[in-house]
Amino acid sequence: MSHSIRSGTSRRRRRSLIGVAALAVGATAVTPLLGPGTGLASSHREAPLISGMPQYDSTDTYAFVSPENDGTVTLVGNWIPFESPAGGPNFYPWATDAHYDLDIDNNGDGKADLIYRYQFQSSYQNKNTFLYNTGVVNNLTDATLNFRQTYTLTQIKPGHGSVVLAKNLPVAPSDVGDVSMPHYSTLRSQAVRQVAPKSGTQKLTTFAGQAKDSFFLDLRVFDLLYGAHQNPNGSFAESGVDGVRNFNVNTIALKVPKSLLALNNNVSRNPVIGVWNTTSERNARGNYVQVSRLGNPLVNEVVVPVGLKDAFNSIQPNVDHTISAVVNKVLTPEVPQLVQAIYGIQAPKPPRKDLVEVFLTGISKNSGGPIAADLNSQLLNKDVNPKNFVPSEELRLNMAVASHANPNRLGVLGGDTQGFPNGRRLTDDVVDIELQALEGALPPYGRNLSTLGDGVNANAKPFTSTFPYVGLPVSGSTQP
Repeated sequence: MSHSIRSGTSRRRRRSLIGVAALAVGATAVTPLLGPGTGLASSHREAPLISGMPQYDSTDTYAFVSPENDGTVTLVGNWIPFESPAGGPNFYPWATDAHYDLDIDNNGDGKADLIYRYQFQSSYQNKNTFLYNTGVVNNLTDATLNFRQTYTLTQIKPGHGSVVLAKNLPVAPSDVGDVSMPHYSTLRSQAVRQVAPKSGTQKLTTFAGQAKDSFFLDLRVFDLLYGAHQNPNGSFAESGVDGVRNFNVNTIALKVPKSLLALNNNVSRNPVIGVWNTTSERNARGNYVQVSRLGNPLVNEVVVPVGLKDAFNSIQPNVDHTISAVVNKVLTPEVPQLVQAIYGIQAPKPPRKDLVEVFLTGISKNSGGPIAADLNSQLLNKDVNPKNFVPSEELRLNMAVASHANPNRLGVLGGDTQGFPNGRRLTDDVVDIELQALEGALPPYGRNLSTLGDGVNANAKPFTSTFPYVGLPVSGSTQP
């Protein structure tokens, strides 16, 4: 792992994105009491209200340059945490009274400039049975697939109208089991469809269905950071087990030409976008109310205080900078204080302006933060008016950075500028990355924290090499 490129790189590389590998710099070593062992958890049941509404609960957001097509970006959103594979007879349908949105901000004002909205419909072939499927299902059109869902995909440009890209697109069903669905990969492939805003224009590729949870981590972090108070010698006997290894989620994936996402459709001038997803539920009056929101992993879960979690899920990113409690928690995060109290490792001295760059502004020399590198702030877009830019919690991606043939799981901290926090790939180990960042891996602290982690470095099931890239779901035949 590279920790050798400093923020003060040579002049000829100062403006290069590769210079952002400076994030990994540090001469100050920290005693490796945390490795492997201490981590965080992603946004699964992150807020009190949404934890009781799993159909609307977004668990993760991903945005990355498509590995086999550098002209496109793939956006992935996951919903419904902790789907036990053998969850019959109803398994895990999408809600039909919800808007599931992928939101894109390309001018840095914290508002969505482009929205891709998924709305689902449900039907039964036979209501006189309790079965999800009445026989072996080899194709999505088989009569034996009793419960079916379809969806409408709409492209929305707020203030400029909308266009329905497609209707009645099929959803890949929950994986009932090996007997019921012996060739689930076929069902997956049949649910991948291409759509276009209008005839002859660039095509988008879409998918909705069940997948193996793309996140990976040791969930026992919530037991007082793996119960380190019980293990003062730092043995971490209970660490390194992927807590979501046998769970599925519902997934939306959309591969979009970069030009459709960029400000003024100009990727060369405006390569940076901000991404998040939202869920809105239709209330008793027929209005849609936002109940879930997720951009960067972990922010609402372990940065936002519990008293604001529900409110955070209900607001748009442009409001973030007006809520002092949220900004203050980024500037003075709780996790380093807990690590210090339990493990005795000194917390970096606040205010954490480095984390403001990671979570609220993106990383650029124009942001005035301490990282002093150009990576993924919309302030790098030539057509952005800096006066309209506001700090807002978004997952930011510089689309100009080409995909990496051999991605480093630590992303930017590992010298791989295509990885988190520049977007988020499925293979990025965001637990280790964010832990190291919270403990001071970034300028101005520059600590050497390469040993910090939760001991879970990859997903329990491999990702696929073709769209939608997410792993096939864990079969309902799998024993817990």
